[in-house]
Amino acid sequence: MEYKVISADDHLDIRFFPKDIFTSRVSADMKDRVPHVVPANNERYKPEDGMSDWIVGDKVMAPWGCYTAAQGSGAMWAIERGGSLRVDELRPTTPELRLEDMERDGIQASVMYGPPDPFFIDDPEIRRVTFRAYNDWLVEFCSYAPDRFIGVAQLDYEDPEFSADELARTAEAGLKHVNVLAARAKPAWYEPEWERFWSIAEETGIPVGSHLTVVQRRDRVAGEGGRNYGGAVFSLGQQLVEPYAGLILSGVLDRHPGVKVVMAESGIAFVPNMIQTLDVGWKRAHAGTAPATVGGCERPPSEYFRDNIWMTFQEDPYGIAMLPLLYEDRIMWASDYPHPASTWPNSAEVIESQMKGLSDDTIHKLLAGNAQALYGL
Repeated sequence: MEYKVISADDHLDIRFFPKDIFTSRVSADMKDRVPHVVPANNERYKPEDGMSDWIVGDKVMAPWGCYTAAQGSGAMWAIERGGSLRVDELRPTTPELRLEDMERDGIQASVMYGPPDPFFIDDPEIRRVTFRAYNDWLVEFCSYAPDRFIGVAQLDYEDPEFSADELARTAEAGLKHVNVLAARAKPAWYEPEWERFWSIAEETGIPVGSHLTVVQRRDRVAGEGGRNYGGAVFSLGQQLVEPYAGLILSGVLDRHPGVKVVMAESGIAFVPNMIQTLDVGWKRAHAGTAPATVGGCERPPSEYFRDNIWMTFQEDPYGIAMLPLLYEDRIMWASDYPHPASTWPNSAEVIESQMKGLSDDTIHKLLAGNAQALYGL
């Protein structure tokens, strides 16, 4: 297949999941324990209103169904803005309809992450079963169009051993990418508990994504049983700074040089400053004028960005202007379908407006070539 545009960060969201995505894939004794859909009964909606919620135990996880902006939070999702929302239609998780939307936007393949805040479930057993069920469904969904649907397995950010096993299992099942919410991971994904995970990531060659999360950890400080690399170096607010600083400075990428990681929906405008700050800190640490932890990797941090780290962006003209300061083989465009911030169905216009002036070779890399190479399409 010829790929002209690959969206490297789209979504399969819990509000659009099939109702039985979990209950049909677990044992009988777990059906009432895993997330399931019930009539909404909350401050805003009562059962007679016809709305529905996902619940687990007595906790409401998320709404279910195609609410309009007026019915929901007020944020208009792209499929509503584009005139395609049907209240009785789970469009993003219906393969034929999702392909229609991709065709409308000129997208040949879609890298599909799950919900940005997936499965906040307190019980570890239920959480593991829920992740497995989702990933099993994802394998089935992607089989409908395997050259166009690139599903991203969801992994448990609080269970490194389970995530290592699930990485191996989903890679064997044919998925090409996995996601760990690095900004929420506890222990941090550069701590020793994740070492087997990184070994498996290197062995399988599966890229490990770290999508942005709405709710991130803000209590990572030295003394919680781990380290805080970003706090010693950065004052930036981007939530992936600390996890990636730690990944580099703790030596994970020295021990596992074949690992590939993806900063999903990170944007790229702030990254040159991150690279510069890390490199300056590394040089100072080796000169004895900065904390030793800042110099804990074998090479200048910029080299790991060149060799191991990919990132995605949507509308980022400042980032595009900074491409000469980045490694353009590691940058991938995305539409973020079907989220409110998505460029769908006007991606062609957005791409044209921010990429004019770039060479044809660079545009091809950003729109398709880099993602095609990373995921082996």
